[in-house]
Amino acid sequence: MSYSLPNFTSARILVIGDVILDRYWHGTTDRISPEAPVPIVHIKNQEDRAGGAGNVAINTATLGASTTLLGLIGTDQESSSLKSLLMQQGVCCYLESLSDRPTITKLRIVSHHQQLIRLDFEENFDHCHEGLILAQYRTILQSTPPNIIIFSDYGKKTITHPNKLISLAHNFKIPISVDPKGKNFSIYYGANIITPNLPEFEAIVGSCATNEVLVERGERLREELGLEALLITRGEQGMTLIQKNTAPFHLPTQAREVFDVTGAGDTVISILAASLAAGCNYQEATRLANIAAGLVVGKLGTASVTSHELQGALQASVNTDCGVFTQDELYRLVQDAKNRGERIVMTNGCFDILHPGHVHYLAQAKKLGDRLVVAVNDNNSVKRLKGESRPVNTLMSRMTMISALRDVDWVVPFSEDTPAALIAQLCPDILVKGGDYTPDQVAGADIVLAYGGKVVILDYLEGYSTTQMINTISKKN
Repeated sequence: MSYSLPNFTSARILVIGDVILDRYWHGTTDRISPEAPVPIVHIKNQEDRAGGAGNVAINTATLGASTTLLGLIGTDQESSSLKSLLMQQGVCCYLESLSDRPTITKLRIVSHHQQLIRLDFEENFDHCHEGLILAQYRTILQSTPPNIIIFSDYGKKTITHPNKLISLAHNFKIPISVDPKGKNFSIYYGANIITPNLPEFEAIVGSCATNEVLVERGERLREELGLEALLITRGEQGMTLIQKNTAPFHLPTQAREVFDVTGAGDTVISILAASLAAGCNYQEATRLANIAAGLVVGKLGTASVTSHELQGALQASVNTDCGVFTQDELYRLVQDAKNRGERIVMTNGCFDILHPGHVHYLAQAKKLGDRLVVAVNDNNSVKRLKGESRPVNTLMSRMTMISALRDVDWVVPFSEDTPAALIAQLCPDILVKGGDYTPDQVAGADIVLAYGGKVVILDYLEGYSTTQMINTISKKN
């Protein structure tokens, strides 16, 4: 199996939201105005790009997805420029022209790759225009139904009552992805996934000092809004995907150099939705969106990511991906590693309180092969194995600590009492267990031996055990 992109040409996407013209004036600056302490910019050239929902549409169209855009514009020169930009990229436009409103335009003055000032030309749309959007939206769903809908909400009131649009989409069984705005996310109730950034998320749920708090409040918000999933984009901390009955999926940032974050949210929602429409699951779509966001912040201004760029970055990530993964994600990584001739070593445990014995044991395990997989019991399975007082640390805390060790490549949770089913799925070359086990006592050993794999028993360092540490702490208290 190769790490390749989904077939984006199979995706049919409707983008609805605030369409913006992003205008850039580039010039040189070498003196200060005698009239006021401000730089004088000698404008050399002007550049127009589609922003907001327009940028989302261009992102999906650039990937090869069939893309339709629904929004509001004025009857000015800016509207003509915007429509031309969109049509050049193959976007099918349903842009309602309003004589009483200007096309939303953001003018940025840029000198030496530095934005000096931004000038906004806009007036929010009002409820009087809701009927235009709703009527056209209904027509599109009936005549050329998409297989996913994106709400690109910049708070300019193109989308005044998203609940009506969501209800209509439900009638056609079309999923909805939302890039939200504002402090009232209840208006998106019933969408499939929303993608707030961390400040937007914390404005709703409060400050989240730890991953555990973020996940707990994220799950609560997901339930309250009736979502299938919630994706929180966290800047330099990467992304966190929260789904029902699934371990939280944390991804580190893929950005190597942050040059300009303009439009990064557009890239995330567009790549995520296009991937879902092309058949990816939420974890796979999130990984691609994360890679794309890392590419786009390295570009100046509003930008899109091509399939070629995304494929290159995806291939480059194969050899560097480490961390916490779902079982489906890990399966793909393991298959790719095997295709490259790498030997897969696997072990499992509760790892409730990490101690030197664990570190020594995992270092020994890694020496047996090229990739080390560590399967970690979830909280409920630990309770069944160790008692109601355990685990001391949450599943995410335990997996985070294990994944931080340099000898560990991939960490995956499992909910059963033993990892036998996971072992059967991954088929590691070497199954490792520590302690005084014999090979026939190791869960999954029969599976590994049956297909010609090896089972190896390693020793822990003497004098270390989680139970012993807990007893010592209890006595001191």
